[in-house]
Amino acid sequence: MAYDFDRVVDRHGTSSVKWDYEQQYTGTTGLLPLWVADMDFPVASPILEAIQRRADHGIFGYVREPESYFEAAKAWLERRHRWTVRREWMIASPSVLSALSTAILAFTAPGDGICIQPPVYYPFALRIRGNDRRVVENPLLVRDGAWEMDLDGLERVMEPGTRMLILCSPHNPAGRVWERRTLERLAEICRSRGVLVVSDEIHFDIVMRGRRHIPMASLSAESAENTLTLVAATKTFNLAGLGGSLTVIPREELRRKFESAQNAILGVAPNAISVAASEAAWRRGEPWLEELLDYVQGNYDFLARFLAERLPKVRPFPLEGTYLAFLDMRGLGIADAALKEKLLKDARVWLDEGKKFGRGGEQMQRMNLACPRSVLEQALERMAAAFG
Repeated sequence: MAYDFDRVVDRHGTSSVKWDYEQQYTGTTGLLPLWVADMDFPVASPILEAIQRRADHGIFGYVREPESYFEAAKAWLERRHRWTVRREWMIASPSVLSALSTAILAFTAPGDGICIQPPVYYPFALRIRGNDRRVVENPLLVRDGAWEMDLDGLERVMEPGTRMLILCSPHNPAGRVWERRTLERLAEICRSRGVLVVSDEIHFDIVMRGRRHIPMASLSAESAENTLTLVAATKTFNLAGLGGSLTVIPREELRRKFESAQNAILGVAPNAISVAASEAAWRRGEPWLEELLDYVQGNYDFLARFLAERLPKVRPFPLEGTYLAFLDMRGLGIADAALKEKLLKDARVWLDEGKKFGRGGEQMQRMNLACPRSVLEQALERMAAAFG
């Protein structure tokens, strides 16, 4: 491998949310943090070189995304995801979450229902409630040890006041890469009820071997007309601290309305370093990504073997996409509050507790696998000592 993902890099003292704020967030110290979804890996060398070139210029005034930025993104979507988009469909946004909030404000009104499928990325519900909209829940189901959409349930919960569905694809924290037939039925349910789909696909590049991510808007012309797609280089290439994303909107009427709302709400210039880093990632970051996917798969395989041998009452759900393993800890028979306490105080491992992802996440924990294997092994040894 050209890149050394085994190398442990000390991130303390970098204002890292993951590593520098354990006392403020948890009330304790000495933790191994495998919670928030960023990686403990240095970014690909072509990205670092692009950042350095831009930094060496020394002036960081207002910028715009050059056409080469959009061309790089367009080529990436076609090459990696077999999705041909037009340049005019793409709108630059500061982040996926800012684009989500813009969509909520642009296409729904206070009191409207917005559907999510928990357990799911918890900022969805925060953004819905924070903008005075109602959360409509259609919980996922566990069948044969894996998470599935309850599409029959979705038809039942879509009351007339539901205006939007936020899709998480690939799904965080369930680790699912949704199959075409599931997405097609979801698209038909939403289209027939006049429900707009906002598809958060930020994890779209982190897909395990043998799986393929299908952009919701690529299913058909009809699906494209009813979908806003949120993508970015940030999750794929560990650039979250730089920001930057793209909102892809094929339907002109929706695009105009979204752009107008974004200009009214935000009205900010892009981050000059982010623009350079994202374009370099899409143009020259693919070899790094291919090695990353193999390493994350190796970490998941190591996790599954370790748990089977040392902590058989803790079971990882299958990982098809993202670098986030969802652990079913119900077999331990420990309630959520006590489980969190034991992980932090006895194991000294910091995970994301499943219940904050919503209904269905109780007695589960999300573990970030984008770390050197030695760090993962140390965390698992601590957990085995605490729970074994």
